[in-house]
Amino acid sequence: MKKISAIFTILVAAAFVLSACGPAATTAAPATQAPAPKISVGMVTDTGGINDKSFNNLSWQGVQQAIAQLGINGKYLESHQQSDYAKNIQQLVGEKDDLIVTVGFLMGTDTATSAKANPNQKYAIIDYTYPDCSGTEVEGKDCGSATVMNNVRGLAFQTDQAAFLAGYLAAGMSKTGTVGTWGGLSIPTVTIFMKGFQAGVMYYNTKHSASVKVLGWDDVSQKGTFINGFTSTDDGKNATASMAQEGADVILPVAGGAGLGAGAYCESVTPKCLIIGVDQDWFLSAPEYNDIELSSVQKRVDVAVFKSIQDVIAGKFTGGTVTYTLADGGVALAPFHNFDSQIPAALKAEITQAKADIISGAVTVNGVLGEK
Repeated sequence: MKKISAIFTILVAAAFVLSACGPAATTAAPATQAPAPKISVGMVTDTGGINDKSFNNLSWQGVQQAIAQLGINGKYLESHQQSDYAKNIQQLVGEKDDLIVTVGFLMGTDTATSAKANPNQKYAIIDYTYPDCSGTEVEGKDCGSATVMNNVRGLAFQTDQAAFLAGYLAAGMSKTGTVGTWGGLSIPTVTIFMKGFQAGVMYYNTKHSASVKVLGWDDVSQKGTFINGFTSTDDGKNATASMAQEGADVILPVAGGAGLGAGAYCESVTPKCLIIGVDQDWFLSAPEYNDIELSSVQKRVDVAVFKSIQDVIAGKFTGGTVTYTLADGGVALAPFHNFDSQIPAALKAEITQAKADIISGAVTVNGVLGEK
């Protein structure tokens, strides 16, 4: 009996030991993966400033989206004049940001110079691609780089594709048979809009045996109307007034914040002229002109910046060029908003077909303009 009792005591003790071990194995908290470290992104604006309601502001929106959704740290430095570009970029290099975003074609040389001096620093530049040197041009003086740089991503946009649709729309909605476009500076990232706009008007003329005239840009001569800047709304008003007085009733201003001068002028006259905005959807960014804003040529800089930040976080960042098009939504013709009911269904259908034909390659801007 004592032997049985002893065995029972041993079994009970063993059961207590096993039960003590069991719960620890089944209730232990699951292992957690350490959160990925935050990255820091610094942005340098062009002279238009962060509140230009155009590509500077849109670039910053991309950073803000990454702050909200990806938990990064983000900041910007404003350039008030072109001499600020290099020093602002250098300041961000010194602050050891994981990615430096430079906004605008005019920063091409300064961005490349910094990138070559700091090969471990990552850069993304809006509206510029490398190599950009040719012939006898000198790197760092006349151009940025004669080669692709592995630490610099050039973000390019086929805005001529969306501007083509805007030109077609303008021609179809013009009551005077004259439309216009003017730019801030005669640089490729501005003239690409104007070129596409003219091609769209020409395509409309071919389709309808019409003769709608374009003021402000001639692709054959490569000459157009420019106000020599991106900030003066007064200059924008004057350029718009000149075109309106020549009969233009739909106008595409390609000049960042200065383009708002077109809205101010068209709003003030009778009959009112119509405007087509650029970069952002002006219906949202400049609601004061909703009653005259026919549409906008969107350049989704915010998407390009956000995706570049995602790639840095994922370790997938590469140099070279990334180009956004109608096909991927990187450029687009904005909704018609208040004018939706005023645009004929047939014109809408033709614009939709033109978009499909551009995406498929059946129609090209250069082809319409008679270029190779």
